[in-house]
This record gives sequence, structure tokens and C-alpha cells, in this order.
Amino acid sequence: MPPIPILFDDNKGRLAPLNDLRPAFDIRTGALTTLDRATCLFGPPAALFVPTTHSVLTAQAHPNIPINTTPTSPSSGSFLLLNARCPVPNPDWSNLLLNHAILESQSSDLLVAHLPAASIPSALAGNTTGLTTTRLEGHHLLSRPWHIRTFRDPAINLDLDLLTRDARPRTIPGVTTLGNHPTSIHGSARISPTVVLDTEAGPIVLAADAVIRPGAIILGPAYIGEHSTILERTLIKPFTAIGPHCKIAGEVGGTIFQSHANKAHDGHLGDSWIGQWANLGAGTTNSNLLNTYDQVIARATPNGPNERTGQQFLGAVIGDHVKFAICSRIMTGSILHTGCMFAQTAAISGCIAPFTWATDAGTRTYRLDKFIEVAKAVMSRRKLTPTSAYLTRLAELHTQTSS
Repeated sequence: MPPIPILFDDNKGRLAPLNDLRPAFDIRTGALTTLDRATCLFGPPAALFVPTTHSVLTAQAHPNIPINTTPTSPSSGSFLLLNARCPVPNPDWSNLLLNHAILESQSSDLLVAHLPAASIPSALAGNTTGLTTTRLEGHHLLSRPWHIRTFRDPAINLDLDLLTRDARPRTIPGVTTLGNHPTSIHGSARISPTVVLDTEAGPIVLAADAVIRPGAIILGPAYIGEHSTILERTLIKPFTAIGPHCKIAGEVGGTIFQSHANKAHDGHLGDSWIGQWANLGAGTTNSNLLNTYDQVIARATPNGPNERTGQQFLGAVIGDHVKFAICSRIMTGSILHTGCMFAQTAAISGCIAPFTWATDAGTRTYRLDKFIEVAKAVMSRRKLTPTSAYLTRLAELHTQTSS
């Protein structure tokens, strides 16, 4: 019997805003979240371990999975303990020998371990005594927000391979299809005539109830999630993954949308990650390449050090609930934290603190009561109401910003 997966978020690194409102395994790191990818590879998890700050939100998001509780039933067999910051696990890890563990060589952090239930608490505490350990060279764990770009391509490639293995061709009148890579189109997806699906460079997946409007062009590898709409004449370029319930227009390439976000007008967006409930005003455009073609330097926190990202192409990491006025300009390597509002004519650049209210008059902290009022209004348009735990977490983040 193969080991049953357990994912744990060790809360290491500086990942905000990616993980402000979700544990690391719920970040959309490709077409899928890391948890969904692990489930496809190893089966449904027996338990999830998260920081205390995220325990209630995680329990609400995954009501049928034990949170921060070690399974003890003998019938459960052994367990495969997976680090939630590892976006691209090796499928062969299911064959790892019992009481063996693999560490990331660079950080010495645990990547995966095959354990009996009794050994899980010790391993979660960072104790690998008694385990046979090996070290895996290279970079395998998210520890900065721009690492979402580092792991984007292998994550999307793995996801689309998983999602298209059983794909059957579907001919749609008036739709032009190019290339030999597979296309997976859910039966409930609606695709208008004059759409072009180009799989010359990689597969395309259109999930349930996706809507592709006339004149749209989608270049694989690409994923369009459930209930998302690609508007008229939109260009979706390779390595783009649109999560559920998004509305997209303009030119978008190499970008991951977590879910429930809008870019419904013209403008370029490249090599970026977009959080939930973000909204990009008409004409908003970002840069994803320096004029010098140099490696992008970025900061994970407003007062943190400049760091080399290892990326030549890096757009922006845009947190949940970030809003942009029309014709906003976002510079290369910007890290825009949760809850910011931008209505300024100057270009947006650098690392911007959470809940920043930015206009031509200057910057101040977005009032929490006003922010909550807007968030509730935005979410109600999708017939959703924030839970008390969600509002509490937003208040905690706001307090951290104000202190």
C-alpha cells in the first residue's frame, strides 16, 4: 500500500503576499494549487498542517480534511510527509523507503519523508533523528514571493500533462486549432467562433464553464479555470494559468491568477502572479523585462534587503484585494502586498507595504473599516460573504502593518 500524503506548511521564508490569506499548499503555483497537484500525484491527503494564523481559514477551505491533527488509525498505514512550499514534487517520492527523508541541500529544510504516524510530530518539529536522510541539490522550495516565477514553468508543464492524459479531441465549429499538443476542453466550456487555440508549443486546458469570447487567441501551454471568461480579442500567451472565476482581457503572458480576479480591459500583463479579488483598471500595464536585460533585483518586504531573483523576466507579484486605477503602470519586479489601492499617475515600483493607499497626494494606510466595506461589496458581486475568520485575518494583517 503506497503511503498516504500529509502536507505541512512550515511557515519558513518570506512568502507574503502569496500566503497572507492561505497556507502555502493553497497557493496556485501553476494550473493547479500545490495541494491539488499533490493530490493528483499521491492521492487525497490524510491531514494538513498549517500555522495557527491559518488554521481556521484552512479548516473552512478544506472541511473534510483534518487540520493540525496526526492520523493515528493503524489502517491508515504509513504517511508521505510533503513540504507545502515544494511546488513541484517528484512523483517517484511515493516509492521512498520507510523512515527515509529528503532534505533540500541549500536550506537543509525537509522536502519529504516516509514515516509511520508516531514519527510525524517529531518530523514536523524539525527533528530527523533516526531517519535515513539524503540531500537533494538545487532549489526546490518557495522562500520568496518571486519564486512563484522560478517554479512556474515546470509546475504548469506537470499540471497540463496530468490534466490532458485522457483528453479527447473536441471539434468546435468556427474555432481554429493549431499544433500537435493535446487540447482538453470540458463539455460545459463555451468557445465562440473565430477563437484560435494554438498548441504548437504546449497543451491547452479549458476547464468547466470556461467562456472564450470571439477573437480570443490562446497559445499553449495555458490553462483557463472554471467559470473564467476570456474576453473578445484577448491574447493569452504561453505559461499562463487563469484560476476560477476570473475575467481577462488584453495581452497576458506567463501569469498566474489565483482566482476571483479581474483584468477586464486592454493592457499588458506579463510574468506575474495575481491574488484573489485584485482588479486591474483599464489600460493598466506592467513591465516584465529591464531595459538593460539584467537579472531583476527585488525586495520581499518594504524594509528588506535587495535580493537577486535569478530571473530576467519578472513582472509583479500582486497580493489579494489590490486595486489599480485606469492606466496604472507597474514596473519590473514589483511586490505589491495585500490590500493596496493605487490611484497615482507615477509608475508603481518596488515593494509596497500592505494596505497602502497611494494617490498623487502621497501614501497613507488604507483605513480598515473602509477596506472591509469595499471587500464585502466586491465579494458580494460573486455572491460570496467573507467569514468572520477571514475578516479577523485581514484585521491581523492590517494591525501588523500599522504597528
